Amino acid sequence: MKNHVNRVALIGTGAVGSSYAFALLNQGVTEELVLIDLNKEKSEGDAMDLNHGMPFAPSPTKIWFGDYSDCKDADLVVICAGANQKPGETRLDLVEKNTRIFKGIVEQVMANSFDGIFLVATNPVDILTYAVWKFSGLPKERVIGSGTILDTARFRYLLGDYFNVDTRNIHAYIIGEHGDTELPVWSRADIAGIPISQWIKKNSEYKQEDLEELFLNVRDAAYHIIERKGATFYGIAMGLVRVTKAILQNENSVLTVSAYLDGEYDQNDVYIGVPAVVNRNGIREVVHLDLDETEKVKFAHSVKVLKKTMEPVMKIEK
Repeated sequence: MKNHVNRVALIGTGAVGSSYAFALLNQGVTEELVLIDLNKEKSEGDAMDLNHGMPFAPSPTKIWFGDYSDCKDADLVVICAGANQKPGETRLDLVEKNTRIFKGIVEQVMANSFDGIFLVATNPVDILTYAVWKFSGLPKERVIGSGTILDTARFRYLLGDYFNVDTRNIHAYIIGEHGDTELPVWSRADIAGIPISQWIKKNSEYKQEDLEELFLNVRDAAYHIIERKGATFYGIAMGLVRVTKAILQNENSVLTVSAYLDGEYDQNDVYIGVPAVVNRNGIREVVHLDLDETEKVKFAHSVKVLKKTMEPVMKIEK
């Protein structure tokens, strides 16, 4: 007889948070889901609406509107709260205002004896994940950001579309900041074990310049979507569910999350998007890709930009 019941506490039920809750219910990943938000009316409505879909869900999920006291028994606290990215605004523009919001959130979660794992989705995600780690005092392995899971998914989707191959058979990563300094790891990208460089060589219809443009479409995807519909939420919500599943089901899956580097990739004291093994304990280990020289330089630049932009976080921490 199973005694433990998986509980996810979701903080922030805006477009991303509510999409995450909907995807979580549809995939039957957790047994309990508590919604926490300043907008009580909206979140109560979300809980009611989700519960009405329970007869169509793959497995039962207890869903309710709650408060920070419900975090005490949570296995995972997922933070989707904060100010949204506006048209023309970069993710890094959000750093100071969202860091102040997060300080209050994390303090309330920890005041209720939370002892699980944090998963952060709010932008700028790498910096806010670092802030959650500092504010919470939890081990670095138990504070995870969504990192470049969505960028990597976009990358795989567009590569699959370009080469006319199922995106699930594309093995390629976007690493670095979830933002303008991210980079594709072309040196390690393959389709069914065959390097993408070989796919280009064997077929004249494929061109290197097409791939360069493809990456730009990956990097700038959020801007294009925000211009059209005001926000991005479906893709990241499904990515968060994927990370949640890897944690709650102890999968040891490799996902490009925002993880703390302590010497890996010759970098220290920064959260940034890299492949990592994710399981019930959080991040088991960072996967070190053997980058080529150009990729090493670009990755170091991404780290430098994040550290420079993190300065407001360090002030708030004090």
